[in-house]
Amino acid sequence: MKTNQNNKKTLQIAAVILALVLAIGGYFSFKFYSVYFAPNVTANQKYLYVKTGFVFEDLVTDLRNKEVLHDIGKFWEAAEKMNLQGVLKPGKYRLKEGMNNRTLINMLKAGNQEAVKLKFQNIRKIDGLASLLAKNLEPDSAAFMRLLDSAAYVEKFGFNTETVYTMFIPNTYEMWWNTSPEEFFKKMNTEYLKFWNDERRKKAAAVGLDPIKATILASIVDAEALYDKEMPTIAGLYLNRLERGILLQADPTVIFANNDFTVKRVTGELLRADSRYNTYKYAGLPPGPINMPSIKAIDAVLNKEDNNYLYMCAKEDFSGYHNFAATVQEHNINAKKYREALNKRNIFR
Repeated sequence: MKTNQNNKKTLQIAAVILALVLAIGGYFSFKFYSVYFAPNVTANQKYLYVKTGFVFEDLVTDLRNKEVLHDIGKFWEAAEKMNLQGVLKPGKYRLKEGMNNRTLINMLKAGNQEAVKLKFQNIRKIDGLASLLAKNLEPDSAAFMRLLDSAAYVEKFGFNTETVYTMFIPNTYEMWWNTSPEEFFKKMNTEYLKFWNDERRKKAAAVGLDPIKATILASIVDAEALYDKEMPTIAGLYLNRLERGILLQADPTVIFANNDFTVKRVTGELLRADSRYNTYKYAGLPPGPINMPSIKAIDAVLNKEDNNYLYMCAKEDFSGYHNFAATVQEHNINAKKYREALNKRNIFR
């Protein structure tokens, strides 16, 4: 009888101990799960930007201010145990709602950031490019402009501060968000050299140009042409004028020289602008491009149409097409029609 009582007591103690073990195990299992594997990332931010020079405390402050996490304390605990502090890598990281701390920390430790797809085209001036870069990459626009305005720096790549804009070939490029201005410049120079292959260089030489001059002319062609199919014709016309030593007299260069892009009609006052970009006043090509020309415009210069045109004027129907002429007499007739059409619409500037 006594033996049965002892056995019963032993079983009760064992049951209590087992319950305690299970409770303690459950507690630690839940704690382990909640620290490492429980969903913790909110839907408030699509990306996490870890800036260059960030220390762990900066990261935590940013996570807290932007409400990236449900429980910042659990993240801190997991990050300390997984040694995130010593291996924090700058970059742009994609966040997913419900991501757990372990996944987030491993992503940050490995530096598995998402590349930025940087697309630029139709940018008129180089400061516009710097502004676009600052919106998509970590450095600010001033950091990019410091290099672009440095004669000593751009000279290393064969440019001056006015021609350096010809180096940027409009396209879509992939790069890291924390790419430095120097790294960006070198990548763009590599793309430039790739674009200007032997075939394109030979074509440029055949029309008396080099890559820089061809791009400057292409910027004028791009500004003049509303339709791509007119580009080779316009390129042929301007090359004819260059060959004969005739002033280019390209209205877009005058608009650029006056830095007023609202102008629809180039008048006498604008034509008097004393700028090397005013091709009504100075012979030859301007010292730099007046925009970032498209690849189609560059190739139009390299594959220019053989014609005898020296003059062009927008068509009076405002279709965006041009009337081309080989003689000044023909041109005067075309210009008169266009002036009259402008007057009817009360466009005087």
